[in-house]
Amino acid sequence: MWSRELPSIPTSVRVYRDNLGHWYASFVVRRETEYVPQASGVIGVDWGVTTTATTTDPEFDLPYRGHRRRCAAELAKAQRKMARRRRPKGKAQSKGYLIAKHEAAAISKKAARQNVHEARVWARQVVDHHQLIAVEDFKPSVLSKTTLARKAADAAVGTAKRELIERGRRAGRKVVMVRPAYTTMTCSNCFARAKQQLKLAERTFRCHTCGHSDSRDRNAARVILAVAERGHTSVDDVRHVQPSSTSVAGAVRAGNPTASGNR
Repeated sequence: MWSRELPSIPTSVRVYRDNLGHWYASFVVRRETEYVPQASGVIGVDWGVTTTATTTDPEFDLPYRGHRRRCAAELAKAQRKMARRRRPKGKAQSKGYLIAKHEAAAISKKAARQNVHEARVWARQVVDHHQLIAVEDFKPSVLSKTTLARKAADAAVGTAKRELIERGRRAGRKVVMVRPAYTTMTCSNCFARAKQQLKLAERTFRCHTCGHSDSRDRNAARVILAVAERGHTSVDDVRHVQPSSTSVAGAVRAGNPTASGNR
C-alpha cells in the first residue's frame, strides 16, 4: 500500500533492513522543483548545546529538547539486561539477549526520530520566512572529546544543520555557510573583537569598546548574519560565490580561508 505517489518512474531502488528489523525501500526519482513563495527576511543561525539553534530572531530559535537524556534511564536498563545475558564470544546469543538488544535499539531509534522530526519542522519554518539564511559552519565533531560530548550528541546539531541546508536548497533560498572563527569574540554592534576567547561557561557577551551587552549565542548569530550580508573585514572576509546554474540554490561558504576556526 502506497502512502503517496512517486513523482516519476524510479530509475533505481534499494531495499534494506535497519537494526530493528524494519524493511525500507529507497527510490531514486526525478521530480520538478517546487518553489515556495519569495520571502524578504534574513536570518543568522548559531549552533550550541544550551539552545540547539540560536537565531537573530528569538521566534525561530530551536530549543534543546533532550530526547536522549529522557530516554537515558530506560536505555541503561536495557543495556544492563544485555550485559547480564551476554554469552562468551563464539557462542550463539540467547533469545533474552536478542530481545534486550532490540529494546535498546528501539529506544535509541525513538530519540533519533524525535530529533529529526523537530529539526524538519523547525527548518521548514525558518526557510518559509527567510530568503537569506546565514548558518554557522560548525562541526559537531569538535566537541566529541570534551565534557559536552554527550549533550552535543543529544542536541543533534548535525541533524538540524543538515535539514536546514537541504530544505533551503529545495526551496531556492540562499544558504550561506559562515566560518565560526571569532564569531563569539566579535561585537555585533561595533564589530570590535575581544582580546581573549570567551569560556563556554560565559553566556553573556560584553563589548569593552562600545559597552554593548547581549546573549553570547544571540550576538554570534548577528555577527554571522552580518558576515553573510556585508562581509566586514574585522570579522572575516566573505567570498561571494554564486550557486551553480545546475542547482536551485547552493550552500555558499563565507569566511576567511586562512582563519584558524577559533570560537
